[in-house]
Amino acid sequence: MSFGPPPSVYTASAQSADRTRARRRLRLLAAAAAVLVTGALVTGAVALWPSSGDDPKNAAAVKQAPDEVRETHERQPSSLDGVLGVQHDEEKLTSDTRYGPGLWATDNLAVRGVADRLEGYKFSPGYDETTWTLKLGGHLCATSRDMTADHRTAVVVQPHRADASADNGVCDQVVMVDLDTGKKLWQRKIPGADFAYVTNTNLAFTKGVVAIAWGHGSAAYDMASGKRLWGASTAADCQDQGYAGGRALLALVKCGRSGDATYRVQKLDARTGKPRWTYQVSKGVQGVYLPSADPPVLAVEAGDIDVTDLITLDGTDGHRAATISMSAYEPLCGASASYFGVLDKCPGLVVGRDRLYVMSKEDLDLDRPANRIDAFDIQKGTTEGKFEGRPFQNVVPLRADGDELILYRRSMDTVQPAAVVAWNPGTDKENPYLYFHLPEDDEGALSDPERSHIVYGHGHVFFAPREMERDDKDAKSQVLSVLGVGSVGPKH
Repeated sequence: MSFGPPPSVYTASAQSADRTRARRRLRLLAAAAAVLVTGALVTGAVALWPSSGDDPKNAAAVKQAPDEVRETHERQPSSLDGVLGVQHDEEKLTSDTRYGPGLWATDNLAVRGVADRLEGYKFSPGYDETTWTLKLGGHLCATSRDMTADHRTAVVVQPHRADASADNGVCDQVVMVDLDTGKKLWQRKIPGADFAYVTNTNLAFTKGVVAIAWGHGSAAYDMASGKRLWGASTAADCQDQGYAGGRALLALVKCGRSGDATYRVQKLDARTGKPRWTYQVSKGVQGVYLPSADPPVLAVEAGDIDVTDLITLDGTDGHRAATISMSAYEPLCGASASYFGVLDKCPGLVVGRDRLYVMSKEDLDLDRPANRIDAFDIQKGTTEGKFEGRPFQNVVPLRADGDELILYRRSMDTVQPAAVVAWNPGTDKENPYLYFHLPEDDEGALSDPERSHIVYGHGHVFFAPREMERDDKDAKSQVLSVLGVGSVGPKH
């Protein structure tokens, strides 16, 4: 695929991500060496017994309109033992890297975005069951992590064009898809998207509206009909960089050129694009991410190339509520890759209605927990609790569920299992959902939120690499694309 003109604005964040990965690799190598030297045995193994069933009551439906962004309330599965239910490999990698920028979990399917297609996989222990495949006619440019209550999502596509074409590399198509059936519901050409590339295009949606921005223009569409609702041209002095969606629509607006640019954040009327309130970001901030629209949360790079602070806003009028320093934390905003739409993606950070949860930096002391997750009150910015990992076992926040956080704790050996856990910082009670093991060769990459998507829903947890790399020694070898684990509990 074509990435368009090389965007120097992303170079710093890419270097920061490389430094983080290097620290992690060194730590894992040291941990492996320590295990070999000590030969210590770890107790508490959980056996995984194969089964064909899963519990449909693992998640309760939240009453929503069909075009609202989906929310579910999870329940503890009837059995905590996990079984492998989805494992799909990519074949015939024609280049060194194949990108996989999307992963969604419906009630019964894992849906994967890879290269120039979407595919749905049924949770079926013992089988690689591809339910549907949708060819998009071009590579994926931008995706949203969200879907509607009735399982629809939108993607931006870079159509296949000749190398000599003036439009080669331009991302000017938006497609709405039914994730249950793989049916394309509508497709529209985005007007004025001559400078929309995989490096700067961002996509979000809220109730009934799909919104796209690329720093040189924007467009919003009615979710049901595909009718264009509003947009901005490239001639404006200040441009929407992208949006955060969900229960509201938040826009990041940039004025001026990189170096002396200023930013403001606006809550928009989703149907008209008109601002309801505006928050002016302080001068000197190098970059801004929008990990949440409701409640509004900003992640800012203040005088640094990494996120230095989180700023929470009052959703009613946009005034600042609290500032939380990130000096001891890794929200990982923009760290996974500088393309496919990164403005609202911070895989080390989860925002709930009243609390936010952020992953700490790694502790390099091998006798202490590898890291922890801290909970903060959104309005006050005060610490509400902490969930510690274990030595060699990092913890990653996955999603909020009411007053609880659903998190993933990785395994470090073939004895101590990985786990999905629900944690309530108010009571400090933890409730295990699943215990399981990942394939040993893939465990490190799949457990790293910078390198893999990790999604939990309806008693299933899915892992999908963001990039799949060809084996230099065997170019025809298969490469893991998505893996899913679910409860072995019987159906009710």
